[in-house]
Amino acid sequence: MTPEAWKTIAIVAYLALMLGIGYAAFRRTEDNLDGYMLGGRRLSPGVAALSAGASDMSGWLLMGLPGAIYVSGLVEAWIAIGLTIGAWLNWKFVAPRLRAYTEIARNSITIPSFFENRLHDTSRFLRVASGAIILVFFTFYVSSGMVAGGTFFEGSFGFDYTTGIWVVGGVTLAYTLFGGFLGATWTDVAQGILMLLALVAVPIVAFVELGGWGPIREGILAAETSDAANHLSLLAGATVTGVISAAAWGLGYFGQPHIIVRFMAMRSPQDAVAGRRIGISWMIVTAVGAIITGLIGVAYVNINGETLENPETVFLFLSQALFHPLIAGLVLAAVLAAIMSTISSQLIVSSSALVEDLVKITGRAMTSRTEVMLGRVGVLLVAVVAAVIAFGRTDTILDLVGFAWAGFGAAFGPIVLLSLYWRRLTSWGALSGMVVGAVVAFAWGRSPLADTLYELVPGFVLGGLVAIVVSLLTPAPSEAVRAEFAEATRLASAKKADVS
Repeated sequence: MTPEAWKTIAIVAYLALMLGIGYAAFRRTEDNLDGYMLGGRRLSPGVAALSAGASDMSGWLLMGLPGAIYVSGLVEAWIAIGLTIGAWLNWKFVAPRLRAYTEIARNSITIPSFFENRLHDTSRFLRVASGAIILVFFTFYVSSGMVAGGTFFEGSFGFDYTTGIWVVGGVTLAYTLFGGFLGATWTDVAQGILMLLALVAVPIVAFVELGGWGPIREGILAAETSDAANHLSLLAGATVTGVISAAAWGLGYFGQPHIIVRFMAMRSPQDAVAGRRIGISWMIVTAVGAIITGLIGVAYVNINGETLENPETVFLFLSQALFHPLIAGLVLAAVLAAIMSTISSQLIVSSSALVEDLVKITGRAMTSRTEVMLGRVGVLLVAVVAAVIAFGRTDTILDLVGFAWAGFGAAFGPIVLLSLYWRRLTSWGALSGMVVGAVVAFAWGRSPLADTLYELVPGFVLGGLVAIVVSLLTPAPSEAVRAEFAEATRLASAKKADVS
């Protein structure tokens, strides 16, 4: 049997497993919008943690980070360091309070509905604005994932690019469309485990194959690249603003809807402690595996006299050089898992923004079955539009991924934190801060200033400051709002045995 046949068997088996998990989730999904969008708030800490990690990292973890380390060395690890710190802070300070507060605030099942219910906003401006931001940016985010999927099949199997989009988009759409949030979450868990195993196995086998750290270090230092001598230093070639910009990616976590929605779906606020330990452990192991893969890739290519035209394929290159084609196919499936897990999570959040935040606010009465049907229609519409954009295969779509992270982080991050920790926040303060954060991130990112400082930093800071100033200049929240704030704080900080 040819290597291509073995790899195809592994990929087909993986795709079939995802469809099977999606069907099982469909059988378990409650026939109401809360069940479809949040899984009935029944996620265990482990499921929530692995789902958040897998939906967060995408193909960046297995291709982007190893490729950056391969080219520039350990200095590129600052992004991973910043993301790990940001994820820990997110689990520590956002997860328990958001889980408690979204249930108290009229059982909010989306971030826009939480903002509206938390602040008792009757104008609907806050909910519509945040729902529109989610819908627009996640459509392009989903599209970028489909582009990555098409490129993956094109580069790994020689498939036509369009065929790759149909395969990735079709399978992901199927298990998300019918399985809803549970389908996306359960498949995320399987995908997260697969990513973890692959990022542990590849560097370990390569380490043994090359004979340990001594030969690897010599291979790195002898590589014919301008940065070879600096590959083993975290600070070589780094600037203060460069390190700040890279580490500041962690700020974006506070405002990523497809990540923090996992916090809302946990069984209780107290589950955040176990979730944090599991999630951060997974993140550290996978990030270290990706970093070591990039470094070992430099040594492996140099020692064996190989060439690597695209540095971002170093993980794929090592897996196919070190393993039997069937195992290599499973490792390739890990890359596909990273892509699909992010797409599915973004489809669910986009659908919730369309139905819960832009359709239901019209006041039209709907049955639970109708709401779920509209949720599935929302998933389908976003996927179709994203696929149409992906067929164009334009670089601007991929460029928008970086902007979307900064845009969500700057627009939503400060408002999420202030909503959870500052009782004086008002709806007009939140709306103003959200708009300013998004506008500053957009303008800064498309100016020469982007070369000196990542746009998330000024967008986050200015958005937060405007939210505070406008809130202080507008009437204070009502007694009912303050009472809800106190109750959410109590529930978030209570021990599990004390929660009634």
